[in-house]
Amino acid sequence: MRNKRLPILILVMLCITSILNAQELKSELFSLLNLDYPGLKKVKALHQKGQDKEAAVALLDYYRARTTVKSPDLNLQKLTIGKEEQKWADDGLEHTFFVHKGYQPSLNYGKEINWEYWPVKDNELRWQLHRHKWFTPMGKAYRLSGDEKYAKEWAYQYIDWIKKNPLVKMDKKEYELINNGDIKGAKENMRFAWRPLEVSNRLQDQTLQFLLFLPSPAFTPEFLTEFLVNYHKHALHILANYSDQGNHLLFEAQRMIYAGTFFPEFKEAQAWRKSGIDILNREINVQVYSDGGQFELDPHYHLAAINIFCKALRMADVNGFRKEFPQGYLDTIEQMIMFYLNICYPDYSNPCFSDAKQTTKKEMVKNYKEWHQIFPKNETILYFATEGKLGQLPNHLSTGFKKSGFFVFRNSWGMEAMQMVVKAGPKAFWHCQPDNGTFELWFNGRNLFPDSGSYVYAGEGEVMELRNWFRQTAVHNTLTLDNKTLETTESVTKLWQPEGQTQILVTENPGYKALKHRRSIFFVDNSYFVLVDEAVGTAQGTVNLHYQMPKGKIENDRETNTLMTQFDGESNMKLQCFGPDHLSMKKEEGWVSTEYRKRAKRMNVSFNVNKNSDAAVRYITIIYPLKDKNKAPKLSAKFKNKTFDEKSLEIEVRVDGKKQSLTYKL
Repeated sequence: MRNKRLPILILVMLCITSILNAQELKSELFSLLNLDYPGLKKVKALHQKGQDKEAAVALLDYYRARTTVKSPDLNLQKLTIGKEEQKWADDGLEHTFFVHKGYQPSLNYGKEINWEYWPVKDNELRWQLHRHKWFTPMGKAYRLSGDEKYAKEWAYQYIDWIKKNPLVKMDKKEYELINNGDIKGAKENMRFAWRPLEVSNRLQDQTLQFLLFLPSPAFTPEFLTEFLVNYHKHALHILANYSDQGNHLLFEAQRMIYAGTFFPEFKEAQAWRKSGIDILNREINVQVYSDGGQFELDPHYHLAAINIFCKALRMADVNGFRKEFPQGYLDTIEQMIMFYLNICYPDYSNPCFSDAKQTTKKEMVKNYKEWHQIFPKNETILYFATEGKLGQLPNHLSTGFKKSGFFVFRNSWGMEAMQMVVKAGPKAFWHCQPDNGTFELWFNGRNLFPDSGSYVYAGEGEVMELRNWFRQTAVHNTLTLDNKTLETTESVTKLWQPEGQTQILVTENPGYKALKHRRSIFFVDNSYFVLVDEAVGTAQGTVNLHYQMPKGKIENDRETNTLMTQFDGESNMKLQCFGPDHLSMKKEEGWVSTEYRKRAKRMNVSFNVNKNSDAAVRYITIIYPLKDKNKAPKLSAKFKNKTFDEKSLEIEVRVDGKKQSLTYKL
C-alpha cells in the first residue's frame, strides 16, 4: 500500500534543504564567545583545529542540553497558545504580520517580504514591524503541534530580515525623529529597524524564540551561528546607543539584563548584565518621584515602568542574582504599585491622562498576582490580586501625591464609589500632555468625565495632525486662553486637605506668559464637587473653561449653563457653571480614545468669557453626581470675596436651597 505521508515528508525535507542552502556558517562567532565557559570545551577544541562546522554542531548540542540558564517568561512544560496568537502564527506563514493592534486586520508584506512597506505614515506601524511580534506565537505553535512549517518559516524570515535590514552608521538622535525630514534610503530604514527600543524588544523576545525553536531540524548549526552573531550585534548596538532618558531607557536596560543573563557564553555578557542593572538601579531614583509617581505622569507608562523593574527582578530571581538589586529598589517598586492602585478605579481601569491607554481587569489581576509574588506581605496588593477575597484595602480614602501632582478624592473603594482623580503636576516628558488641572470623575460604575486620550503617537501628515488634536489643552477638563495650548505646565500645590466634611485641593499653573490658572476643588459631604477656576493676569483674550462629556445623550441648557447626562441606570450627573454675566456656553468638537487608533465622538463644551482688562475671570462649577437623573437638585453659587485674593477664597453654594459656605485661607 502506498504511503500517503511520503510526499509530505519529501516536501518538508526539501523546505529544510532550501533553508540550509540560504544559511551561512559565521566563523566570527567563535571570537565572540568565551570558549573557556563551562560546557564549551569540545567547541573550543574543534575551533582550534580549524573545524568550525563541527564546532558549530557541538555548540548546538551544548545549547540543546543546557539547563543552567532559566527564563522567567516561558515554561515549556505548561505551554499554551490562545486563538489570537495561533492566528498570528498562521498568518505569519503567509507574511501577513501582526504588527499593531491599531492596524487590524493585519497587513501582508508580500511574498518576498518588503520590510520597508509603510502604507500609513504612522511611525508606530513601521517601528513595531521590527519587533516581530508573530515570531514567538510561531514558536508556540511549533512546539505544540510539532509542525516544522512554523520553524522553517521562522528561520527563513529571520535570515531574510538580517539580509534586508543591515546595520549602517547613523547618529543616535536620528532614531527618535518624529518625521522623516531628509533621511532617505538605508538611513530611513535604519531609524525604524535599528531604533534602540525595537532592538531591545528583539533582544528580549529572541530568548523565547531560541528556546521554542531550538529542537527543530530547521535550527541548524549554521543558523545558530547567524542567530548568535546577529544577537551579539544587537547587544553592542544597545550598549552604544542607549536612549537618554524615559521609559525607552528602562526597557533597553532591562533587556540588556536579559541578554547578558540568557547568553552568558558571550565574552561581554557580564558587562551587558551589569550595564542594565546599573542603569535600573540609577534610574529608579531618577524617574520615580519620592511619592511613587513615574516622571512621565502617564498612568500607562507608570504601569509599564513597574513591570520593567519587576521583569528584571524575576530574571534575577530565577538565575540567582537578586542581591544585585538593593532593598531600596524593591521599596520603590512597591510604592509605585500603591500609587497606581490609588489612582485607578474600582473596575481596575486607569485614568487615560496623557498618552495612557485603557487597561482591562483581566490584565490587571494578572499584574497584581505577579506583583504579590514579589511583595507577599503587602495585604493591599493581595486584595487586588484576589479581587477582594483576601487581603485588605488601604485604611484611607482620599489621598494625594504632591510631588507627582496626582490627587484622589474618594468616598469608598467599591463599585458604587464617587472618585475624582486630578492631574496637576510638574513639567514632565514626551508622553505627558499639556493638561494641568484636568480630572476624571468615576461614579457608581461609570467614568463621567473621561479624558480624551491620545489616539496615535507620531508620524507624517494626517497622523501627526491627529496626534496634535488629542494633545491640545482645549480637549481636556481645564482652562485655556483663546483655546491655545498651555505654554507652561508646572503646577504648584497651594493646599491639599483630604479629610473632613469638605475636602479641598488648590493648585496653580502659570499657563501663559501673563495668565495663571488657579483651580480650587471642594469635595462636599462626600457627595458632590465644586470647582472654582480663576484666570489671573494682565493677558487679554477669551478665557475658555472646558469640560469633556462622556459618550451618550447629554441635555444642555445655554440659558442656565447646565449639562445633564441621560444614561439608563444609576450613574448620571448634573453640571452647572456660574460666572460673569457675559459668560457663554459653546459646543466643541469632541472625541475620546482609550485604544490606539480607536476613537468615538462625544460632546465637549466650553464656557467662555472675554477678558479685556487686568481683572481676573472667575468661574464656579458644581458637579452633582446622581443615582436618579429625574431628581436633579436646583443649584446656585456665588463668590463672597468679590475679587481674586491670593491668600483666601470664600464662596456660597446652594443645593435645593440649602446653603453651604466654602472657604480656605492659605
